[in-house]
Formats: sequence, C-alpha cells, structure tokens
Amino acid sequence: MKKFFEKLKSLIPTKRRLIQLYCALLFNANIKGYLTGTIYQGAMKNVCTPGLNCYSCPGAATACPLGALQNAFASSGKRTPYYVIGIILLYGIILGRTICGFLCPFGLFQDLLHKIPTPKLKKNKFTKVLSYLKYVILVLFVVIFPLMYVFRDFPLPAFCKYICPAGTIGGAFGLLANSLNDGMFEMLGPLFTWKFVLAVGFILACIFIYRFFCRFFCPLGALYGLFNKFAILGIKLDKPSCTSCGRCMSTCKMDISEVGDKECISCGDCVDVCPTGAIQYRGGKIILPPNEIPENATDEEKEKITKKRKTRVTVVKIVAAILAVLLLGGALVYYNFIDQTATVDPGNEGEGNEVGDTIIDYELRLFEEGETLKISDLRGKTVVINFWGTWCSGCKKELPDFSRVAAEYKDKDVVIIAIHTTLEDGDPYEYVDANFPTTDMIFAFDDLLDESTNADKYYTALGGKGAYPMTFIVDSEGVITYSTMKEMTYDDLKAEVEAALGSTRE
Repeated sequence: MKKFFEKLKSLIPTKRRLIQLYCALLFNANIKGYLTGTIYQGAMKNVCTPGLNCYSCPGAATACPLGALQNAFASSGKRTPYYVIGIILLYGIILGRTICGFLCPFGLFQDLLHKIPTPKLKKNKFTKVLSYLKYVILVLFVVIFPLMYVFRDFPLPAFCKYICPAGTIGGAFGLLANSLNDGMFEMLGPLFTWKFVLAVGFILACIFIYRFFCRFFCPLGALYGLFNKFAILGIKLDKPSCTSCGRCMSTCKMDISEVGDKECISCGDCVDVCPTGAIQYRGGKIILPPNEIPENATDEEKEKITKKRKTRVTVVKIVAAILAVLLLGGALVYYNFIDQTATVDPGNEGEGNEVGDTIIDYELRLFEEGETLKISDLRGKTVVINFWGTWCSGCKKELPDFSRVAAEYKDKDVVIIAIHTTLEDGDPYEYVDANFPTTDMIFAFDDLLDESTNADKYYTALGGKGAYPMTFIVDSEGVITYSTMKEMTYDDLKAEVEAALGSTRE
C-alpha cells in the first residue's frame, strides 16, 4: 500500500510542471486555429514569446523569438532588428535559461517524452562535449546563413527551414492533421521529408536522452545560457556553505560543469537534494522577503515570524493563481473571440473556391493608382489568379514563369493577375519595377479582411490559410479548373492553362 501511495504521489504534477503547462496553454491559446486549420495572424503575433514556440503552429498566439531573429537578420538590409534583439536581451537578462526550465513549451514536450518508461542514456563526457553543438548551430544557422541572404530576393531563416522540430511538430503536423487542410499535402516535397525524418528522430531521441534537442541543438537555449551567470532569476550556490558532496552534480540531468552555469535550466532538482541548503534560487528576495529571525529571538517569537512568512507565502500563491487564471482566461477569450471576429463574404449563390465552382467575384485594386478590376469583367477569358508577396521566396521564384506564360498566351485571351498580399515586408512597387519593367501580367492588391487581423480578404475567401503562393485557374465561363497552394513551374502552369482552354473549347 505504501508503494501504491508513493506511485500515486509521483503522478502529481510539481510546481514547475504546472508552470510549464500553464505557459504552454497561454502561448498556444488560439484554440480556434486547431478547429479551423488556420494560423493566427492578429496583433499579438507582433509579440515574441520567451520560449521556442513556432509561429506557424495553429495554436500559437505569439511569435517565436528565434524565427523572428532569423527573419530580422535576413531583412537587415531593409530594417534594423532592434526590437527582436532587444527583447531577447531583456528575456536573457531577467530570466536566463530559467526560460528553458519553466516557460518553453517545447521544453515541456521533451520532459514529457522522457517520462515514457524506457532505459535512459545518462550524461557523460561525450554528451558534455556535444552540448557545444548548439553554439555552432546558433552562429551558423541563426546568424551567418541568414546574413548571407540579406541582399538576395530569397531570405533564408536557415534554422527554421532546415532543423527546427518545433516548426514541424507544432506547425506542419498541427496544420496537416486538420481535414480542412487536405489541399496542403500537395505542397509537400523533399524538404518536408527531411524535416519529418529529423522531427521523428528528435522525438525518439528525447525518449531515451533527457532533453536531447534542448541540450545539443537548441540555439535559443545557447543564447539564454550566455546570460545565466548574471540573470536576475536563476540558481546560485553559496560556496561557504557547500561541502562538495557532489549530490547536485549527480542529480542534474543537464551537462553542467558547476551549479548555475550556462547549461543550467534552473529546474531546481539540485536545490531539493542539497543537504546544507547551499543551493538556492537567485532573485527570490525580489518576490518574497527572506525569513529573517533574530539570533536572540525566543521560541515564541520565532514561531510568530515563521507563521507570518507562511501566511505571506500563501497569499503570494493565491494571488499568483488568480492572476494566472485571469490571464489565461483572458487570452482564450481574446484570441478565440475578440481578435478573430472578422468574417469572409462567401460570395453569391453558386460561387465558391473549389474546382468546379464559379469563382467568387471580387473588385481588385490595381497597382495603377485609382484603377480597379472586377473578376467578373474578365468573363470570356481564361484567367490565372496568383497570390504572392515580396517576402515569399517561392512566390518570387515562380513569377517569371507566370510572366512568360502571360506573354505567350495573350493572343489566346489568357489573363494572369498577380495579387499582392497586405502582409507587406518590402516595397511591391519597387520589386515589380525592378523585375518586371515590361510584362503582360496584371498586378493588383488584396484588401485587409479586418482591422483586428492581418488576413487578406480575397485570399481568405478563396480558402487561403496562410500558405503562399496560391494559384487558381478559371476558364472563360468563370469556373475554377485548377487550384494549388504550391509553387508552379513553367511547364505545370502551361499545361493547366491549356487544360482550361480545352475545357472551354469542349
């Protein structure tokens, strides 16, 4: 019976685990995203969360600092990344790698994987050396490779694109698991296969090796580790009180060389096993004053002081719990109701966004100031509608092929319209003037769906879910003959245009 209760007690979440769960819920409070298979793009996405939490996850309510940093480096020729660098410095100075231990959703994911009962590989000299790999990844994939693409048309957030499992597991898996996103499967290619294999490898490794990704691969943890020695919050060792018993080092599952160094995630396991109390949380006095008992105090006075402290601790816990519930509840309401109230006009009767439907009509704003064009005005012509953006490398890669087809088929009443998103990160006028000074394509703008979102109106009405480019081909009667959310080659586009022309002839 005693063993049963001990086992039952071990299942009760620790305070750290509860904080991890709370933060994971808070940072992924966009429940609506999981139901609709869409990515939240509202105002809160301008805020960076402290931990690793992919922007593309359907539940993500904020941006990932690592992804934002890479994009900032890749775009530094156009804008200075003061905000992203500043917010990472702020998080590091205040929390250090306490973020990894308490606030990172992907850290929680790794902790839970390691709970699966299997033989475990313990830390050793090899894992300690391997822990330096994340610093190499930080320098190469987060800084150098993105900076190499500063003045190119195709920015390269190298870590997100080639390594990050949070993006694959939280973002890709989260979106593809929704049946509403069946069309996204056609976008998958060799890169997804690589990321899928890598993500599965990380998952399996985390079962057998404690925080495999966090210890050896995470550049965000490497960044925060640089602040560990002087962060406001963290773990500290009172050396005069230390007896060098070694319990802290043997208990810690991270590859630390000493308590509180750059590999420490402030989990607190060493605090619990220290026989002399030499290990404590640094910064605790800021939250709660110490239990100061005068040396000459009587037993009655000591008891009163201890009771007062216990009362203060209880009050702090109650206030923290209330604030946590209010904050989480407020986030759920905001992300799922207040900030996503915009609706999309489904179109007139018979109009839709599937192959075989008459395409939803819309009045576009052309690049020429003051000029507009309605889709219905082009009846009698075969129309290619392409959604693109200056920040989208795939979009810019395929646009020359679209321009080539527009020139070749202009005498066959084929019109190609390139609709630029409202999510601008660069000057579309400047880009078009530089790359398409003469073209038979028509360039137009989409409109903002609602002030509370960053979604595009026509793109959303036609079923867009955050993936660019997206292309529709419409025959002369306005019926959709083809749609895709992947890049199109010249041969693919030409074949589908011919098919649309053929359906009209028939």
